[in-house]
Amino acid sequence: MLLENKVVLITGASRGIGRATAIEAARQGANVAINTYKDEAVAAEVVAEIEALGRKAIVVDADVAQPDSATAFVNAAVEAFGRVDVFVSNAGICPFHAFLDMPVETLRRTMEVNLHGAYFMTQAAANQMVQQGEGGSIVAISSISALVGGEMQTHYTPTKAGVHSLMQSCAVALGRHGIRCNSVLPGTIATDINKDDLADPAKREYMEGRIPLGRLGRPEDIASVVAFLASDMAGYMSGAALLVDGGAFANFQ
Repeated sequence: MLLENKVVLITGASRGIGRATAIEAARQGANVAINTYKDEAVAAEVVAEIEALGRKAIVVDADVAQPDSATAFVNAAVEAFGRVDVFVSNAGICPFHAFLDMPVETLRRTMEVNLHGAYFMTQAAANQMVQQGEGGSIVAISSISALVGGEMQTHYTPTKAGVHSLMQSCAVALGRHGIRCNSVLPGTIATDINKDDLADPAKREYMEGRIPLGRLGRPEDIASVVAFLASDMAGYMSGAALLVDGGAFANFQ
């Protein structure tokens, strides 16, 4: 029970890595506040899974790109559970598109969700933790894309590098308050964000062939690492970045 009696907040928690992280947090003993956006039916399924594990959950529907959503999410969690112990910044989008004709709105929306949303949400959670005076843990989901380029991801990779950098700076800014800030850099994880791309058997086989462990990642592979970073077992880790990619990055040569 790494997170027993903790209150964990997770953005983008109805699907993929966010969903797996919410369920893992409950499995580890936490009550969970999940942020989703226009995904009510699926969010209800996540709540049901959490409650089946004997823990409590609430859903807050909000667009992380809107600054006011951050305070609303944190306030709802405090109202329901009394405090915030862990915040996981996970919400993100990746609408694949070529660079030379990238629509301005696609670039802007990706930046606003992935990077601005992470900033606003992290700031709101951190303020609550500082007010509580007992420290806390913040974990941001970055990506292996923070370290490598992607032809169809010129709008996406800078946001993930930014999320990683945000956690490093927040580790410095918030350390005096006992708040630890770390990032997780997933490799290729089979989720809704890339399901269309991986539907091509040849593309999937190519991706799997670059991974020494021989398979794509699962959301649960990331959730367990997030739970570790959020827990007291990682009590002296801050400003760190954990690459969780099955060995892929080491094989990029």
